[in-house]
Amino acid sequence: MIALSTVFKYLSLIGSFAVIGTLLAMAFLLLDENGRLSTSAIKLRSILWISSLTWAVGAFGTIIFTLASILGQSISVALDPTVLRSFITQITLGQYLLFEALVSLVIAAVAMRIKKVLTTIFLLIFAIIGLVAPIFQSHSASSGSHGLAIGSLVIHVVALSLWVGGVIAIAILEPEDRALAVPRFSILALWCVIAVVISGTVNAWARLDFKLAWDTTYAQVVIAKIVLTTVLIGFGYAHRKNLAQRDSINWKGFGQLIFAESIVMISTVAMGAWLSSNQAPLRPGRVEFDPALTVAGISSPAAPTWSRIFWSYEPDALMIGILITAVALYIKGVVVLTRRGDKWPVGRTISFALAIAAIDFATSGGLGLYAHFAFSYHMVAHMILGMIAPIGIVLGAPITLALRTLPQGRNPEERGVRGSLLAALHSKLAIFYTNPLVALAFFDGSLFALYFTNLFGSMMQSHVGHLFMNIHFLLAGILFFHVIIGIDPNPRRVPHLVRIVILFAAMSIHAFFSVALMSSSTLIDGGYFASLKSAWLTDLLADQHIGGSIGWAMGEIPILLALVATFISWVKDDSREALRIDKNVARAAAMGEPDELATYNKYLQDLAARDRNES
Repeated sequence: MIALSTVFKYLSLIGSFAVIGTLLAMAFLLLDENGRLSTSAIKLRSILWISSLTWAVGAFGTIIFTLASILGQSISVALDPTVLRSFITQITLGQYLLFEALVSLVIAAVAMRIKKVLTTIFLLIFAIIGLVAPIFQSHSASSGSHGLAIGSLVIHVVALSLWVGGVIAIAILEPEDRALAVPRFSILALWCVIAVVISGTVNAWARLDFKLAWDTTYAQVVIAKIVLTTVLIGFGYAHRKNLAQRDSINWKGFGQLIFAESIVMISTVAMGAWLSSNQAPLRPGRVEFDPALTVAGISSPAAPTWSRIFWSYEPDALMIGILITAVALYIKGVVVLTRRGDKWPVGRTISFALAIAAIDFATSGGLGLYAHFAFSYHMVAHMILGMIAPIGIVLGAPITLALRTLPQGRNPEERGVRGSLLAALHSKLAIFYTNPLVALAFFDGSLFALYFTNLFGSMMQSHVGHLFMNIHFLLAGILFFHVIIGIDPNPRRVPHLVRIVILFAAMSIHAFFSVALMSSSTLIDGGYFASLKSAWLTDLLADQHIGGSIGWAMGEIPILLALVATFISWVKDDSREALRIDKNVARAAAMGEPDELATYNKYLQDLAARDRNES
């Protein structure tokens, strides 16, 4: 049964990687025609359809064999409708596996209808989410260093899917299309290789004790996979060496090299399928039960002190990976501008860097650690992610930097990466989200939906729920402050008076929310914090009231600062408008033409004279 489980897991992986690689090629590697897929990209839709069906077969087979493995029963028991329905509707792992299978079916259903680049990009993101969803309930979740193991595995799989999938897509392209796609993919592949090596090393270190598990089959497969990954890096080096000689590339030999690389990659994916179907060897000896480790995936820390809050570090690898990627892209953009001879304001870079540091402190630092164990610290982290860090991100103007540095189209008809970003910024979806009322609803309205329902307690008990909360806080704050004080382009122009009204509304709603928390007589966490049994936290309701007061204090200050900034911006805009009018008047006078005010007064005098004559 283990062999069949590995086969279906392999089909799922290779199918999903092929789907992601095909979508990557259609969206970014091949030319587009003013935002619509080119003829070469449309030809790949049949490959996308076949790959998504392969993914679906593997995903549904994985559901069956995973259930049989959990029950320790035969396949016939797992195929029982009642048992199967209970697994995919009531068990988190079953729900995530079903979600992955449904994603593959959705992509198969729309594969032959894709026509636009933006649609392809959204499908690519959707496919990646479907691929990584079951990882949050994988074997890593039961080991130590929960955030490190799970996050590094997610990064590993995403980077590997882009790398392997890209190679598969390059291998099936026509020679003329391959010559166009390979140089752009080579840059992405380098980033993916770095991410695969680092994340794979971190994950193996977090999950295995090689001193005790060196002679196990699991460890030997891990080592073999590392060897094959090294071989793949050698292939990548050969690609870049050949691409450096653009005038003398032997594309036939290059195609053979890519084919050999794809074979090695398929073998690597097969080993990954085996590893994901088997649990890492457990450390011998009796392990003392730790309720915090069981519920939160983190051992309960000692009582908080200033030193522990500022110097403790419990890495959330996925958030760290996202932040490192954001910083790398930002630095790359600044370097591109500098080499071009343009300047980028230092203040924006500093603002962005401080925001990234604040996010890391609130998610992986000591604050992020204690946010798992006490509502008061959770609220401090929430305020930093939703109120303070977004201001730094917005003032860092990352979208403006991207628009100034992203590659243009490779021919006059191609929209390119920069053009796709512009199209997304001016899409109906962007116009909807940048409506001040919509931004306010996400910013403040979601507080009541999260904290005054059962949602908060449920999300705190899962890694993906906690991750979703952090990302939601951050994105909601970025959206809100982008609409109010944003430097980056906005698809709609919001009058300053409306911004001020929205800020006062946000301040009032946030104050009402905080007061409601401070006066609550019941716990809102659904028993989560009590289940951790932290010895240093005895009065949970008092801690909840402290969290409400922290939310009020930390929430009002950023809004007040935004209010002052909006008022100053309003005054400056009025001054610029007055200066513009004065320049137009002066220009008209120099040309012997009456200014606008004189023309309007003359019009009023003519109307008055006509009325007198008629009377």
